[in-house]
Amino acid sequence: MKFGVTVSRFDEIDLAVQAEGQGYDFCWVWDSPLLRSNLWVMMALVAERTERIRVGSGVAIPGLRVAPATANAIATVNRLAPGRTFLGVGTGNTAMRNMGQLPMTVADYAEDLRVIKALLNGETVDYTANGRTHPVNFQSLELDYVDIDHPIPIHVGGFGPRSQALAGELGDGLITGIPRGGTIPDALSNVQRGADQVGRSLANFETTALVNMLMLNPDETLTSPRVLQEVGSSVMVNVHYLYDRFLETDAAPPAFVHSIWDEYIDFRQQRDADRSVSDAHSSHYGHLDEQEKRFVTPELIRSCAIVGQPGDIVEQLTELEKQGLDGINFIPPVDQQYEICARFAAEVIARM
Repeated sequence: MKFGVTVSRFDEIDLAVQAEGQGYDFCWVWDSPLLRSNLWVMMALVAERTERIRVGSGVAIPGLRVAPATANAIATVNRLAPGRTFLGVGTGNTAMRNMGQLPMTVADYAEDLRVIKALLNGETVDYTANGRTHPVNFQSLELDYVDIDHPIPIHVGGFGPRSQALAGELGDGLITGIPRGGTIPDALSNVQRGADQVGRSLANFETTALVNMLMLNPDETLTSPRVLQEVGSSVMVNVHYLYDRFLETDAAPPAFVHSIWDEYIDFRQQRDADRSVSDAHSSHYGHLDEQEKRFVTPELIRSCAIVGQPGDIVEQLTELEKQGLDGINFIPPVDQQYEICARFAAEVIARM
């Protein structure tokens, strides 16, 4: 099992440096222009300040920029950290909806991935924009402005069957989420289906999950103020995602939110009458919205997080590893990152 940390603003660069010394394997930088610092600037700073840890996007949203620009950006970072750079991509649950836009369609997602992958492989590929199609490739490579000689793995973010299959078709890895992405065996079955459609081998394919993590203190309950402040924000990200899908597609909620769903729908409809629906995203992985605290029940926490004493967490992670999961990442609240990541390294990573 590999372990990651996530940084998203200038004040967190030292977290990546700390994590490298504590045994973490990779560092994600997430891409949400109206919530956090610029993705590519952050990745460059992490690459410059570290020596061993793998550096990548977790996740970059191709829909925020043209595909050749994404390929150039990650290949530029690879120039700073050759051989330890990767590109994680996603459709933009937070980043796009925070702008009042919908996440990318799977078709647009696949097309951008096709172009990015070809460019990073040093190929010439047809690129279409504004009604015009033209063959493109990296030029003047003798100037060393990017590095595509050292391979840059593409980890495709996917919570649903179609995007998970796309990871098998085009990616070097899958980034999923627990519980939003379904079980690991189901996700890997979707990946295999995509690989089979194009006759690809999945040798060296890597599956990583964004999880919610909660290490309990002795005799602590799931209703303690510390627990709510530590895991409440990340748990509610799952509820926000489901609510957005409900608004957009009238999708039925999964079983793990049934106990709060009707009350939460009423709450959001009343609250959003006086504010933008996208405002809910401002709390993502930052703080627990005080008005949403009552929805973070012990039942919801257990459904949306890996919970327990350190030994319990080791057992749960070991089981996930047996199911085919290769790595995890989690995002503590911004005011507790250093402490929680250090504790997790000492009490969980050290045992595995």
